[in-house]
Amino acid sequence: MHKRITTAISTGLLAISMTGGMAMAQQPAAQPNAPMSVPTPDYSDAQLERFVNASEKVAMISQEYTPKLQASNDEATKKKVFQEADQKMVKAVHDEGMTVDQFNGINQSLQQDPNLVKRIQKIAE
Repeated sequence: MHKRITTAISTGLLAISMTGGMAMAQQPAAQPNAPMSVPTPDYSDAQLERFVNASEKVAMISQEYTPKLQASNDEATKKKVFQEADQKMVKAVHDEGMTVDQFNGINQSLQQDPNLVKRIQKIAE
């Protein structure tokens, strides 16, 4: 069984950022005792470029499937639509030479590291 993209569209978690349509998952609110900044891995420019390309594809898939998901009235149809979208998102990530874990890791790091966001924005330009 493959892992799912954390930017799943099932409940509208996918928000398109202002960096050229890059997919960004909304994270739960920070816990009161959570550290303010967590060190993030040092990603190479090539890794970030693959992430940007994959994010753009994931965002396009989300834009295609969100209306279908919202129009679904029964759980069986919603599940089918969600699974189809998720499979396409996973394929898009793999097509860019990334694993789902790598994609999700960078996505999560973006939530914590403003410098990484700036690097991504520069690459996405």
